[in-house]
Amino acid sequence: MKKQVDWYFDFISPFSYLQAELLHTLDGEADIACRPLLFAGLLNHWDFRGPAEIGPKRTWTYEHCAWLAHRHGIPITMPPHHPFNPLPLLRLCAALGSTREAVLRLFRFVWRDGRLPADESAWQELLQEMRVEPARLEAPEVKQALRANGDAAIAAGVFGVPTAVVDNRIFWGLDATDMLQAWLRGDAFFDSPAFIEAARVQPGQQRQPKPSA
Repeated sequence: MKKQVDWYFDFISPFSYLQAELLHTLDGEADIACRPLLFAGLLNHWDFRGPAEIGPKRTWTYEHCAWLAHRHGIPITMPPHHPFNPLPLLRLCAALGSTREAVLRLFRFVWRDGRLPADESAWQELLQEMRVEPARLEAPEVKQALRANGDAAIAAGVFGVPTAVVDNRIFWGLDATDMLQAWLRGDAFFDSPAFIEAARVQPGQQRQPKPSA
C-alpha cells in the first residue's frame, strides 16, 4: 500500500520548483498531496530569515539552483526579480484544487518561463488558460485553504520549503529527495543506531541575542 505524503511548497522557492519536477520519481511509492503555503508565514513563526534576505546566501542560492537545474536536466529561467509576492499564485493553485498538473504549470510560469503575477499581461493569459476568473482568488474558501495548510505545516514541524511529511516525519529540501525515497522503500538505515542517535544530540552552546541599541 502506498504511503500518504503531504508536500508543502511555495512558488517563491526555486528549490520547490526543482523538486516539483522530480516528484514523479516517487509515484511508485507514494500518493502525494500538494499543499501550497506562504513561506513567509513559516519564517515569521520560527523567527528566521529566508535565503534571499542574506546577501551572500542570496547569490549562492540562485547559482546553486542554476547548477541543480543543469544537473537534473530541468529548464530554468530566473524571474525578473526575487523575492516576489507569491500570494496570487498560491491562491490560484488552491482555487484549482492544488492538483499536480496545476502545481507544475504554475511553477513553470515562474521558473521555466521567467514570468510573475506582476506582469499583468502574462498573468491574465495564465488565468485565461486555467479558466479561472480573478474574483475566484478572493474567495474565502481559497484563502482558508492556504491558512489551513500553513497551520498544518507548523503543527507538523515544517520550517522550510519544500518539505514532505510522511509517517509524522519531515523531509526538508530538494537534497532530501533521495532520503525520502529511501524512507518510502523501507530502508533499514532508519532503524540503525547511527540514525537513532542523531536525533538524541542535546543542545549545547547557544548564540546570544544581539543587544538592543
